[in-house]
Amino acid sequence: MKTRSNTERFRIVKRSWRGLTRGMAARLPQGLYGRSLLIIVLPMVILQSVIAFTFMERHWQTVTHRLSAAVTQDIAAIIEVLESYPQDKDFALIERIASDSLKLSVSVLPAEPLPAPGPKPFFSLLDQTLSREITEKIGRPFWIDTVGRSNIVEIRIQLKNNVLRVFARRSQTYASNSHIFLMWMIGTSLVLIIVAMLFLRNQIKPIQTLANAAEQFGKGRNIGDFKPRGAREVRQAAQAFLQMRARIERQIEQRTTMLSGVSHDLRTILTRFRLQLALFAEDEQTDDLQRDVDAMQNMLEDYLSFARGDSGERVTATDLPKILAEIEMDAVRAGGKISIQQNGAREVHVRPGAFKRCIENLVNNAIAHEARIELTATHKKDWLTIYVDDDGPGISIDKRDEVFRPFYRLDTARNQDRSSTGLGLAIARDIARGHGGDIILEDSPIGGLRATVRFPA
Repeated sequence: MKTRSNTERFRIVKRSWRGLTRGMAARLPQGLYGRSLLIIVLPMVILQSVIAFTFMERHWQTVTHRLSAAVTQDIAAIIEVLESYPQDKDFALIERIASDSLKLSVSVLPAEPLPAPGPKPFFSLLDQTLSREITEKIGRPFWIDTVGRSNIVEIRIQLKNNVLRVFARRSQTYASNSHIFLMWMIGTSLVLIIVAMLFLRNQIKPIQTLANAAEQFGKGRNIGDFKPRGAREVRQAAQAFLQMRARIERQIEQRTTMLSGVSHDLRTILTRFRLQLALFAEDEQTDDLQRDVDAMQNMLEDYLSFARGDSGERVTATDLPKILAEIEMDAVRAGGKISIQQNGAREVHVRPGAFKRCIENLVNNAIAHEARIELTATHKKDWLTIYVDDDGPGISIDKRDEVFRPFYRLDTARNQDRSSTGLGLAIARDIARGHGGDIILEDSPIGGLRATVRFPA
């Protein structure tokens, strides 16, 4: 039981520690610049705070205590002289001695009640220290003013028949130059923090440039005049990225060349088939052969499009309404019923041919089921979102991910009257992800299937 209890306690402590660390991580800066700056600034702030506290506790209080004690002893000596030795009527001698030897402005006033205590200063180190010294060394009713005039401290002490008023410079009772140390400490800390911020920004900028170049290349966009910069490790990463880009572009070029050759050879054979069929008399058999040749032509185009992808096309500024109008015209020509609505900015940055093929594949998938189609395009906050809704039979939830697999066809789509390679949705998602977006299938508000396409545009 004891072992089990200890194990349970350990688990509770572990869960609590995980919750604490996750909470702290959620509140910390997420970027490298903010975290690096925090690593530099936080220890500096802690060190400066410890130094300031030690200085305040040891030096400032000690010096202020000794200065206040010295002034209090001088005032106690003046009181002893006043009460022990005869004085002239206007106390001129004792005032002169205090001024010349003790640097105190002293005056003896007629007996009168002491003023009411004034407001205490917010930072009352001098007020507390001087009051404590007068109480311990003089032990008479007193009144002090450490707030009124900034450079002068006024002290009044109740005597037997008079009131002794003393004006002392603040520097005689208080370590007034201590703020210079604090100002220097804070000033140098701010300078160091600014230098650290500028240095870190220059060091992190190449990393941000590398990340932006990788993102742009992944979306098929031009990365511009990108060169390795920054620290040695950052330059190595940038150089590795450039080498990777060169290898990918070389592979794409080789694949494009191979596909061009294959496409030319296969199209040549299909063209020869068409010419030979044209020489035969038209009958039922030649019509069937012609349909087979057309089906082979469509399949070939689908296979080549899927293998080629959209990497050969560059991202350009494209007129969205123009492409949507072409898609609508093609859908109507294919016998589809489609309505299109466009919201937001007209200009989008996409690969025009690939983008059009992506949307057309989704529209043709709905046309194949003789469904009514509603296409809505919204361009907002650098994102283009397109909803392709239809009122067809839809796709069950458990098969919505499988339909994006190459060559996958639903049982209902296996219709011998029309050719289908099962590549339409796979090509569409490949194009969307090549742009940095994606396609999601869900239930449509008009009863069938909704395909949501998102592009960073």
